[in-house]
Formats: sequence, structure tokens, C-alpha cells
Amino acid sequence: MFIQTEATPNPATLKFLPGKEVLAQGTVDFRNAEDAREASPLAGKLFDIPGVTGVFFGYDFITVTKNDPDWQHLKPAILGTIMEHFMSGAPVMAVGGHAAASEADRSGEFYGEADTEIVATIKELLDTRVRPAVAQDGGDITFRGFENGTVFLHMKGACAGCPSSTATLKHGIQNLLRHFVPEVQQVEQVA
Repeated sequence: MFIQTEATPNPATLKFLPGKEVLAQGTVDFRNAEDAREASPLAGKLFDIPGVTGVFFGYDFITVTKNDPDWQHLKPAILGTIMEHFMSGAPVMAVGGHAAASEADRSGEFYGEADTEIVATIKELLDTRVRPAVAQDGGDITFRGFENGTVFLHMKGACAGCPSSTATLKHGIQNLLRHFVPEVQQVEQVA
């Protein structure tokens, strides 16, 4: 098994491409070992590697975020863990783990009933124009809410904590949404 790695705009995050489907649909972002171990055998094993602080699963990639150690020390352990997991045939997510994570993602949305059509347009633009580009960098952006002309987005994977995430939000996504949805005045990041 050959696993490719790619740098991301976030120097603390590296993208791993195992050449296999990781998640059939959606994305999952783990920011602590306890949640990871409950929902995913693979994420739990990755958090066992000293220095790993985040694990993100996309369709065909895994991004891993570190705190202090150099990638040259962490990368072999991460590659070994991913390879061992896929060779074992074990599932990436525990039974019900992905459904619970996806439901938690959607349950935090907020917007007024009168804004339903605007929100649908915003979500479509995010899904067709923003999320594919952000996935290339090893991350994801999800809709959280719309209120008084402000779109609230949650950044995951390589995007969470990325030094260029503010520029992505303000200059990229905000300008795109303002162009297609005149009701949008600004974009803000939420946790």
C-alpha cells in the first residue's frame, strides 16, 4: 500500500492520501482523543501518537494536525498507523460513529424561517464552489448559521487554526457569497 502525503496551507497539518475511500459521505473532525476513540478506531490510534492534536477524515484523505514535534518524527508513525489500519480491513468509523458526528454537525444550525431560501443558496454555493477547493487543502467548511446579513461558518481539518483561514474567509468566501447573494454582508468563523 502506497500512501501519498501533501502539505497544506496550515504548517501544523499534513494531508495523507491512502489511495482508498476513507469516508463514503461527509467529513468528520476530531479535536480530542476521547471523542476519536469512541467514534473511530483509526482516529483513536492516530491520537495515540504523541504530538497528534487533530484528525480529520474526508472522502479520500486524512489530515492530521500536530502540536510541537517535527513532521520528520511524526510522519513515519502516522503512515504506519494508517497503513496498518487499512491492511487490517477494520472500518474507519465505529458503528453509528459517523451518523452521530453528522447529526451533531447539522443540529447546530441557526437562521430565521424567512431566510430559508437565502440559506439554501448559501449552502449550494458552499457545496459546489467552496468545499471542493477547501478539500484540496485537506479541510472542510460547514454552514452554521445566517443572521442579520452575517454568515457563520465552521472550519475543520487543515482549515481549523490555519494562518491563511482568515484570508480565505474574508477575501475568498465572503466575496463569493456577496456576489451571488446580495443579502450577505459578512462572513464569520465560529467554533
